[in-house]
Amino acid sequence: MRLEDFDYPFDESLIAQHPIEPRDRARLLVVDRRTGALAHHRFDDLPTLLRPNDLLVLNDTQVIPARLPGRKRPSGGKVQVLLVRQGEEANRWHALVRGHVRAGQQVELPHGVLASVTTAGEGGHAVITFPSGLDVLAYAEKAGEVPLPPYLHRAPDDEDRVRYQTMFARHPGAVAAPTAGLHFTGPLLHALSAQGVRTAYVTLHVGPGTFRPVTCEDIRRHVMDPEWYELPAATAKLVNDTRAAGGRIVAVGSTAVRVLETAARKGWPLEAGTGETSLFIYPGFRFSVVDLMLTNFHLPKSTLFMLVCALAGRERMLEAYRVAAAGQYRFYSYGDAMLIG
Repeated sequence: MRLEDFDYPFDESLIAQHPIEPRDRARLLVVDRRTGALAHHRFDDLPTLLRPNDLLVLNDTQVIPARLPGRKRPSGGKVQVLLVRQGEEANRWHALVRGHVRAGQQVELPHGVLASVTTAGEGGHAVITFPSGLDVLAYAEKAGEVPLPPYLHRAPDDEDRVRYQTMFARHPGAVAAPTAGLHFTGPLLHALSAQGVRTAYVTLHVGPGTFRPVTCEDIRRHVMDPEWYELPAATAKLVNDTRAAGGRIVAVGSTAVRVLETAARKGWPLEAGTGETSLFIYPGFRFSVVDLMLTNFHLPKSTLFMLVCALAGRERMLEAYRVAAAGQYRFYSYGDAMLIG
């Protein structure tokens, strides 16, 4: 499993810098993983592409405005703090800091909030302690910026507060959106329900580790950072009932895939649970739950691209991406989508 096997030529002009309006008018490339046939659709064609009794599994994590600009005290040097996840204490957060900091140093953040660096490690990893009693999530909502991916070559704006968030987001904790879910609208979900397609929700708080570049030549040596997830009892039951009735499980995004396949490692029927997953899916992985997957287009050599190659086959995915690029599909977070079935 060589890293170079998951590279593909790419024109950066295809990167979508802004979301399409309305959400469900994105293009949708449908890939038949058995025959390799490709078909061009629009995302709001989804009710005609799924079947009654299919189960759509969506990730209801909510992106927090996790990026906080700051200055070191007393030097005044600029830093940028990216909140990653809450620690065992409410005011203590694991973070990624851009700009050199050391343990014991204080950082002044927006609105005069003074935080301290409790620990500082390699690669900008740090633990930041906020003032006691501060509601950090509420503070970030007021003072933070939406953590747009670096390939969006612009500053976040008010539009991103709404559009870099799924319409069903309800559990704050992610530093990146589960982008396949960005295409859904209320009317589309209603149309799917009218067609007999059921919906269920999992939560996986997307962390920066999902996007950490693979640097080892043998990809099997790559280690995913852990991410918190929850599989609710209602969702576990719907998955089990759908499978027993011969229906199909349609995972929306790599995060939903990883929650479902992590839970399946404990055996069938699926059981509700919470925990952390470091599941790395690459070709050779045997899927136990997922029958179809909705996903966006991913960066070359990324763990996300490796996951879709595991589901549909590397050669098939490389060809699908070639066709998408030739057809001027929009790529990455705000881009178009793919249905692998």
